[in-house]
Amino acid sequence: MNVRLKPSEPSAYPHAANYTNIGIAQGIAYLDFGFIEPALLAAIAKTAKDGQAAPKGMDGHLVTRVAMDVNALAWLQQQIQHVLVVLQTAQSGNPKG
Repeated sequence: MNVRLKPSEPSAYPHAANYTNIGIAQGIAYLDFGFIEPALLAAIAKTAKDGQAAPKGMDGHLVTRVAMDVNALAWLQQQIQHVLVVLQTAQSGNPKG
């Protein structure tokens, strides 16, 4: 079945995320998408490279949280796996797939 999702105002524009976390409670998966300033990540990497102790935590911005049942999470995993296989095939120049 072809499904078309029509955006509502807040979802009409893509949001940048460079951090993800998944938690599961009572059969519901909570997918958190966040953004950590790249300069902060670079500074922490430099600190570690210089042999200094890395901070125990850092602050980022929660971009959005998505809640779904575990069956939807399994379907999402299948879709992501398919996309990754297609990308890998395209990068390797293999016409198969």
